[in-house]
Amino acid sequence: MRAARCNDGYMLALYVLGAVRGQPDFTVTGTAAFAPAPDVKQLALDLAAPPAPVFDNFVAGRNAELLDRLRDLAAGARERMLYVWGESGSGRTHLLRATVAAQRRRGATAVYVACAAEPKLEDRLARTDCVALDDIDRLEAPAQEAAFHLYNAVRERGVALVASGAAPPVQLALRWDLVTRLGWGLVYRVHPLSDAEKSQALADHAGALGFALPPEVRDYLLARVRRDLPSLLAVLDGLDRHSRETKRAVTVPLVREFIEAAGVPAGEALRRGPGVE
Repeated sequence: MRAARCNDGYMLALYVLGAVRGQPDFTVTGTAAFAPAPDVKQLALDLAAPPAPVFDNFVAGRNAELLDRLRDLAAGARERMLYVWGESGSGRTHLLRATVAAQRRRGATAVYVACAAEPKLEDRLARTDCVALDDIDRLEAPAQEAAFHLYNAVRERGVALVASGAAPPVQLALRWDLVTRLGWGLVYRVHPLSDAEKSQALADHAGALGFALPPEVRDYLLARVRRDLPSLLAVLDGLDRHSRETKRAVTVPLVREFIEAAGVPAGEALRRGPGVE
């Protein structure tokens, strides 16, 4: 892989050239490790850190209108409340982090909150320019009450608020007054990419790495690897490095050897850490 090792030492340890019996663990720290069976040779692959989520590196697919609305919100548009929902791996977290990044680039104060991490929704959030509440449907009861009061405060002060969940507001198992607040602004579904769109994204990423990815290899990856785009691209990064070290082209036999030895199909999507930032 052409990218140099990043400063934070982002490491993906893939155990290849042997049978792996353990489950891979793509952790929130950016380190992936596999529990190898005895006598398995470890191939450690130093990967560049995945690029920070921004609007420009989000593969829009059928989400072009949503992407435009988030760009507008980040630029200070009048519509200040937006809720997005979609299945796991559809890109909800990417979009919320990209919104926060866009706000910060223009000098605004913006905070990303991973609700699954059981954060404290402090009063200070309502004094920022933008708040992004990711996986709001995973808040426990006390935090739901805090989120309700936060919604009221940010609306009164004109603070931008973007929230995400796994379903439309009316289908969430949250307190009714918070569900009502989630429907105050725009509501969009984040449509997952089609297979054709994922295939094109793989081809584009391979091209950026400096090699062509044959259609049959893309089809094989889509059939054998976890299908969310971050997982697919992480595997492709590993394949790129493995092909360079072994001096072999990225073909279906090489991919089969790699993912079977590394246990990649059971892997989880690479993701960034939880909490408030």
